[in-house]
Amino acid sequence: MKKKVLIPLIALAIILLIIWQFTGKSGPATNMIKVPVQSGEFVIAVTTTGELQAENSVNVMGPQNLRSKGIRINDIKIDDLVAEGTIVDSGDYVAKLDRTEIENSLKDLETELEKLESQFTKTLLDTTLNLRRKRDDLVNLKFGLEERQIEVDQSKFEPPATQRQAKINLEKAERTYLQTLENYDLEVEKAAAEMQEVNATLQQRLREKDRMLEVLEQFTVYAPKNGMVIYARDWNGAKKKVGGTISQWNPVVATLPDLRHMIIKTFVNEIDISKISKGQGVEIGVDAFPEKSYNGEVMEVANIGETKQGSNAKVFEIVINVQGTDSILRPAMTTKNSIITAIIDSSLFIPLEALFNTDSVSYVFTDGRRSIIKQEIITGESNENEIIVVKGLKADDEVYLTVPEDSDALKIQRIDD
Repeated sequence: MKKKVLIPLIALAIILLIIWQFTGKSGPATNMIKVPVQSGEFVIAVTTTGELQAENSVNVMGPQNLRSKGIRINDIKIDDLVAEGTIVDSGDYVAKLDRTEIENSLKDLETELEKLESQFTKTLLDTTLNLRRKRDDLVNLKFGLEERQIEVDQSKFEPPATQRQAKINLEKAERTYLQTLENYDLEVEKAAAEMQEVNATLQQRLREKDRMLEVLEQFTVYAPKNGMVIYARDWNGAKKKVGGTISQWNPVVATLPDLRHMIIKTFVNEIDISKISKGQGVEIGVDAFPEKSYNGEVMEVANIGETKQGSNAKVFEIVINVQGTDSILRPAMTTKNSIITAIIDSSLFIPLEALFNTDSVSYVFTDGRRSIIKQEIITGESNENEIIVVKGLKADDEVYLTVPEDSDALKIQRIDD
């Protein structure tokens, strides 16, 4: 009877011992995650987000050179736009701009032209009448001069005093005629100058009207070539839209990109810029098509940094060439770019989550012979997700991603121990 009771007690004790071994403070917990140490090629990359752009594009322009044409309009409102992404042929309608301000200016100019034309006609008539009177006066003076000459001819039979008076009258008549003739010539020059001045003002305003009519035609915007319409951006990055404006200094309404050659503009933080150089390879992902991937190459690296909008961080612009073509790629699509800065062959590496540090010692949690141990390691280069293990682990080891209970009680196993 005692033997029958003893056997179940011994079995229970064994079960409790097994449970204690697997749930004890120094043993591995069943809810901890561990991963194997990886080996092979280790890729170091700088990851950025960017935006697709066409390497080459043609601008769709609104009215240009308004100042040089004497038109004072600072901003022009956009009344209508075709939908972004519309495929257009050369000469197709793209946009319509608000004509109100320039039409009002044109009406004012036409009113001024009417006044100038009336003034020109009046000046012409006044000049004609005035010169006609001057010519009549000259004719009359010439007749008077002939009469004085007849009197002189007839006075030769008169007393000397009468002859002298006749000659004096003739000389006065000649002087009056010559003075009037000179004045007439001056009047002709004056009339010509007045007519030239009025006509110059009139012609200047007529040219302004022609320029204004020419500019007015540009308020309906057409595509200069075939392509896909992509709206231009304002200084703040916002795209052009109906109700927005274009500036006379930058009258670009939209662009027609060449989709055969795409680039990416992105920015790298100043702490990473020393790693980036022209010619480095790039792995590209497009947010709109997560299943797709593309290759690229660094084309340009800015020499001068700039302040990132909304923060004090300094960034450097990087231009990436997208290799190959794909008809699904469109300007303004967001990309994720991994710029390959180094590739190290035959390395051991672990996730960054598995690495822990205390003072100057780096360590991981791994399985010992009977329990979890805190193993010192020496690390090398790292990327965004992993770090190289130079010493302290082997290829068939596994490391834990979380800290075990009572880890502070574990002593670090030094590499040289």
